[in-house]
Amino acid sequence: MPDLGPAARQSPDDAPIAAAVRAESSGLGCQRAAAVLLGVGADAATTIFKMFGETELRRVALGAKDLRSAPSNRISESLETFLEAMETVGGDAAAGDDVLREVATRALGPDLARRAFDGVIPPPPPDEVLGEVSQADPEALAMVLGREQPQTIALVLSSVDPSRAAGVMDRLPEKTRPDVLRRMATIESVAPEVLREVGQALSSELKSLVSGGMRRVDGKATALEILRRISPQQQGVVIAEIEKDDQNLATEMRGRLFTFNDLVQLADRDLQQLLREIDASRLTVALKGATADVRQKFLQNLSARAAEMLSDDLSAMGPVKLSSVEAAQQEIAKLAQELASQGRITIVGTGEKML
Repeated sequence: MPDLGPAARQSPDDAPIAAAVRAESSGLGCQRAAAVLLGVGADAATTIFKMFGETELRRVALGAKDLRSAPSNRISESLETFLEAMETVGGDAAAGDDVLREVATRALGPDLARRAFDGVIPPPPPDEVLGEVSQADPEALAMVLGREQPQTIALVLSSVDPSRAAGVMDRLPEKTRPDVLRRMATIESVAPEVLREVGQALSSELKSLVSGGMRRVDGKATALEILRRISPQQQGVVIAEIEKDDQNLATEMRGRLFTFNDLVQLADRDLQQLLREIDASRLTVALKGATADVRQKFLQNLSARAAEMLSDDLSAMGPVKLSSVEAAQQEIAKLAQELASQGRITIVGTGEKML
């Protein structure tokens, strides 16, 4: 180890010292590195420690421990120029462990210092444990995780880069997100072997997804399109069966199956029957956001006087909240479905023909 000289010990050039310490950080050099850091003093050692990674810090920690049992003549032969400096820190080589532990704690934090000086093996980084999963495309990872339990999703997202985790979260079903986030907020540690097992399983699914050319599909939209092509009676049977297992899904599909805009397909006689059941004020609100075709369909099935009054009301109506318009339209569409189920009007499916 080069002689730093008195000036260097008083005001050391930290970068060269750090480089020299790194060069000595193997085998017997660990002892020399620890002695150098003791020699330059706690303040300079603090700055030097900040230039180290955990690997270098572990080597210094090992050297500091070895100094306890090293023959004094070996230290004097190897670090003759630092013996005087070590005396200035108020202790000898035997105290190196405690002194350098304290300096490392100040420089790098208690957790890293504790792991290094106590010989605790650090957990492997998430990228190493999760493998391909940690670098997976957010959309592909969301497709795979979408089939997993919330606790598994939370475990994986807690272990990947936050920006990637956010991208995956944006693509997960909205109803899943609160549960996943709640579980993520309670995760403090996880065994590497658990992460590795999860990573291996998900990696296999990701490979199958890519090799099979899997893509996102809107199964719900397709199912609704199929339902629109069968008779209202058959639709009712299917929705009733779905409702037995998932009431929310059945309600959503029923609402999307027949919309306010679909009323334009009603026969004039059926629309006139529906108009007898609709509250006039709700119809005005519903037509405020209707297309020109739907509005014209209603107006031409009213008497001239009623059509004129409705047109005047629409012209005089000020701005209306979109939510209010949508609510009125849903009410009228639901009323039409009820009348159809009672056989009072006929809703023609897409695939049906009228004779």
